[in-house]
Amino acid sequence: MKITIFGAGAIGGYLAAKLAIAGRTDLSIVARGAHLEAVKANGLRLIEDGQESVAPVRAAAKAEELGVQDTVVLALKAHSLTPALDQIAPLLGDHTSVVTMQNGVPWWYFHGVVGPLEGTRLNAVDPGGAIWQRIGPERVVGSVVYPAVEVDAPGLIRHVEGKRFSLGEPSGERSERVTRLAEEMVKAGLQAPVREDIRSEIWVKLWGNLSFNPISALTGSTLAGIVADEGTRQLARTMMLEAQAIGESLGVRFPIGVDRRIKGAGDVGEHKTSMLQDLERGRPMEIDALVTAVQELGRLTDKPTPTIDAVLALVRRLAVQRGCYG
Repeated sequence: MKITIFGAGAIGGYLAAKLAIAGRTDLSIVARGAHLEAVKANGLRLIEDGQESVAPVRAAAKAEELGVQDTVVLALKAHSLTPALDQIAPLLGDHTSVVTMQNGVPWWYFHGVVGPLEGTRLNAVDPGGAIWQRIGPERVVGSVVYPAVEVDAPGLIRHVEGKRFSLGEPSGERSERVTRLAEEMVKAGLQAPVREDIRSEIWVKLWGNLSFNPISALTGSTLAGIVADEGTRQLARTMMLEAQAIGESLGVRFPIGVDRRIKGAGDVGEHKTSMLQDLERGRPMEIDALVTAVQELGRLTDKPTPTIDAVLALVRRLAVQRGCYG
């Protein structure tokens, strides 16, 4: 099984290292810069449970060096997908599956759904439908990513916690390709449950990202700080309820209540969200996939989003001012 991880940063690097160490796949990564050079020189190094391992992976700067794959894992952030389409293309053959590991609302969300929104392209995450046209939603295996991982240095990945990568076909079927991939991941020591309703699981994670990420960026607060403060906790709750109304109108089942979800975020502790970390480091922020896309879904379903609209306007303005939003 030929697998390429495109975007071998924290999550992509962790997945690549686990699969390579297990020796289960013909595995390669597409990387760049100092990270690529370090992997070529010393292998992909992984620190997990206090122990360092070296993963023998094939690393390339250009996908043309690797050729057509059975599976391509896209571990880029959502806003990096469109600019990378030309680079991804050489990896795709007639039977290549593509695993999307982006946070937020996925570009393929309305592929194969029953109803008037079937085939709708979301401009917030796929401007002009370029990803839909170039990759094709029929290739997609959806994924919800839970591990906390960091890049400590070029070529060095440190696992913090969590090993679950939920997988699911947009159609809900338990296909051969998703079953085979899940088996490879489990043999590599990961948790890879195959879900019949991957969209609902996407929404449960999005529920928190939609609210806590922009609030943390605007206030500089950790998850625990946001939940402990009455004002910001209620702000997050209102955003989440607006999103829940949208999700339920699309047939999403929320298996937990909003207050339990908020408590779970607070229990994580003094953790800075990815959006706050990106702001502090001057990197592009995942505003569109996490917030703008939900606003767009609200317009499509005629569900009001006044609180989401207000927070989106503020965090987008902050990001533009700091050079973190293109």
